[in-house]
Amino acid sequence: MTVTEAPTNAQERKAFYQEIDAHSMTPLWEILHNIVTPLPMTPCVPYLWQWDVCYPRLLEAGELITAREAERRVLVLENPGLRGQTRITHSLYAGLQLILPGEVAPAHRHSQSALRFILNGTGAYTAVDGEKVTMNVGDFVITPSWTFHDHGNPSDEPMVWLDGLDVAIVELFDAQFMEKGAADSQDTQIMAHTNLAEFGNTMKPVNFQPRSKTSPLFWYPYERTREALETMKRHGEMNACWGHKLQYTNPVTGDWAMPTMGTFMQLMPAGFKGKAYRSTDSTIYTCVEGRGRCIVGDTTLTFGPKDVFVCPSWMPYRFEVDAGDDAVLFSFSDRPAQQALDLWREQIG
Repeated sequence: MTVTEAPTNAQERKAFYQEIDAHSMTPLWEILHNIVTPLPMTPCVPYLWQWDVCYPRLLEAGELITAREAERRVLVLENPGLRGQTRITHSLYAGLQLILPGEVAPAHRHSQSALRFILNGTGAYTAVDGEKVTMNVGDFVITPSWTFHDHGNPSDEPMVWLDGLDVAIVELFDAQFMEKGAADSQDTQIMAHTNLAEFGNTMKPVNFQPRSKTSPLFWYPYERTREALETMKRHGEMNACWGHKLQYTNPVTGDWAMPTMGTFMQLMPAGFKGKAYRSTDSTIYTCVEGRGRCIVGDTTLTFGPKDVFVCPSWMPYRFEVDAGDDAVLFSFSDRPAQQALDLWREQIG
């Protein structure tokens, strides 16, 4: 091509692009470098939400709107790189939900799967398809897809938990459905200890037939999880990246507790200094016990109890725990969905 031909060619291309644009087409060669990239490119950034900042705002929200008015009184944790998109990562939603004493969050169901991780208070309940569980700090509770659920707080203190939902994944497939319950609260005849007895002891009812890929055990009490971690600390080998870490599982299949979101609890001993780690699943953490730092690339996130922070996809990060007390962290990510699609990768060190 000669120098004099280049401008003419550029004008012809521009005219061609305008022509095909009118027919809802676009040239791949102009955008390929942005959609098929050598490495993951995420707009998510490392960020930490401090409990001391969030909790007063939650209480203020409690004075402005009731749980019934709001349907769910939640402050959404939006990643600074995804503001306005109601997401903490590209694929997941997270928020802090407040239920004040005497309140009920009315029953509804939706196609999105949800998890609850209890941060503050004791004595509130959630009811899932007629089974009720009283929740305490550190408990992990599942609301499976398309199950009616409501929440109530008969205690005398505010209850706060971290919500996690696969909203963006369901939205990607245009599979969103939602239905309100006939009454604010369900008629609950079965209590969670029955559910725990049926599925929480490496056994199951002999005639049990799974209705979904979600775990039939929907309440994982912190007391049991903490005891398991302490046993691992005494007798197990510690991982150089994350200390002692457990994956919540479906006790019937041994697979993930939820089909789209993976959930974990880990213990890192006081003074722990971990090796760098990265994976393709952006991960949301919340601190249950202890204090420390998560160094994500060039960003240092200093965490304490009830703080929430996010480590974006494929950014290397490592943990440091303060001297004095062990650190216990709950986390969740979209790892099961990525693994089901053969997309997940990790790198240690």
